[in-house]
Amino acid sequence: MEFNKENILNKSTIAKQAVAMDEGLRAYMLKVYNYMATGVLLTGIIALLSFKMSVVTDANGSIVALTEFGNTIYMSGLKWVVMLAPLAIVFYMSFGINKMSSSKAQTTFWIFAALMGLSLSSILLVYTGLSVTRVFFISSATFGAMSIYGYTTRRDLTKFGSFLMMGLIGIIIASLVNIFLKSSMMYFAISIIGVLIFVGLTAYDTQKIKNMYVASDTGELMGKKAVMGALTLYLDFINLFIMLLRLFGQRR
Repeated sequence: MEFNKENILNKSTIAKQAVAMDEGLRAYMLKVYNYMATGVLLTGIIALLSFKMSVVTDANGSIVALTEFGNTIYMSGLKWVVMLAPLAIVFYMSFGINKMSSSKAQTTFWIFAALMGLSLSSILLVYTGLSVTRVFFISSATFGAMSIYGYTTRRDLTKFGSFLMMGLIGIIIASLVNIFLKSSMMYFAISIIGVLIFVGLTAYDTQKIKNMYVASDTGELMGKKAVMGALTLYLDFINLFIMLLRLFGQRR
């Protein structure tokens, strides 16, 4: 009888721990997604405002000239700073996150998202606003489906990580080479492969972020993990969006 009581108590304790673990994990993942979604929203707002400040349009909405601000960020040497600043912040956060407070990590992420908006505003010079909007919703649906898969699947996606990273390095090298070759066929192939890689990375990174959750983490550490998780998913989403835009975007 005593054994049975003890057994029941142990099962009850385990059940309560499991419930607490599930609630904590859901709260943690919700924080990750909230940071990521807010970052994407901030990027979109900054991109649109920067574009509006940069161009002069006619009655049909066609771009006829660049403003002084537009010439500064798109045509002068400052364009390289605009392009490379977000990358510098990614490295800064990746290597310096352990020394940051949770609030500083959040602030740095918002700065990164704003700079990405300034950098990505140039795509509105190339593609029509309607096609950018359409591809954004396609990207959102694809990202959402793959992230849900990564969160819910019991299949271990770890073994795909090294393969996906090798593919990512491959398309980066191919993209750099194609700057000089200017091959439309290679451009198309890179975009197709890029979509597949970032679809896979979305599921893989979601599972990895989920597995990083530890119930005993302090609020400070949990906050920093959530910010870095949001940064990872943000990069997956933005790159997926850019690759899909290359395939389906309508040029001006």
